[in-house]
Amino acid sequence: MNDTRPVLVVTNLDDPTADLVIAELYDRGIPVVRFDSGDFPAALSCSAFIGGDAAQWSGSVQTPTRTAELRAARSLYYRRPSGFAFPHLDTQDARFAAAQARFGLGGVLVSLPDCLYVNHPNRIGDAEYKPAGLAAAAASGFAVPPTLITNRPDDARAFIRKHGPVIFKPLSVPLYLVDGKAQTVPVTVVEADEIDDSLSGTMHLFQAQVDKSADVRITVIGNRTFAVRIDSGLLDWRTDYSTHIYTPVTPPPDVEHAIFAYLRHFRLVFGAFDFALSPSGEWTFIECNPSGQWAWMEPPTGLPMTAALADLLERGTHDRRP
Repeated sequence: MNDTRPVLVVTNLDDPTADLVIAELYDRGIPVVRFDSGDFPAALSCSAFIGGDAAQWSGSVQTPTRTAELRAARSLYYRRPSGFAFPHLDTQDARFAAAQARFGLGGVLVSLPDCLYVNHPNRIGDAEYKPAGLAAAAASGFAVPPTLITNRPDDARAFIRKHGPVIFKPLSVPLYLVDGKAQTVPVTVVEADEIDDSLSGTMHLFQAQVDKSADVRITVIGNRTFAVRIDSGLLDWRTDYSTHIYTPVTPPPDVEHAIFAYLRHFRLVFGAFDFALSPSGEWTFIECNPSGQWAWMEPPTGLPMTAALADLLERGTHDRRP
């Protein structure tokens, strides 16, 4: 008997990575219900019930073309949904409505019975804090570069003088538009004499620059790892993808062991890990993105990451590493 339980995909309309996974699931005959929580309530509705004889949430979410029964979901792929918005309301009412949507619809979606989350939204939220990620990385056995998070100018200057060269990078990158175009903040080297009192206005992250010959992105999907060496010659390889040379590699056993310790710490089933690879072959942890991109590396390497993710969502269970 065919398993007709759907896979739920929660993301925005413009998500080519999700498109690939959905196409793979369709080719396998797996039912998929895709929606953006940001479409609520204009093009998305939800009704859920619990209590009495019902010990788990029942009900459904509905789009203009699909209906998903909450108790039937086999897995939920949480990618990059847009935020709740109520432009027809004034500021105060919109804020109230958004809070009800987040804790109502959002609360139901994070409480689905017998559903595999890739990843659970709450676990994503935990892992997106860089200080928590660095602490977990150190505890898991990774080599972690000396790092300072501060809003004290004197402490920043002292750290730079002691550990230079030092790089600055943001703790988070919210949407920031210039002339209507989204901007990013590249990793940059910073000198002590560049630090002024404006630093006290918020928190900043400074990190000793790692002497590297290449970068490595390891994408973990369930219990499978896909490691790719990235040769770019750049301090921040994200600033120019045209320079990249991609080579599949095998991570050392201690690095792989630490990867799964890290994922267990945050209860993640997917993670995109970035490492700096030194000329002598040492691996230094940079960060792990619980919602990181991976699809662009599949064509040049031939690594079957789309299939692996579809396998995980189709199976609806996670075979964890010991």
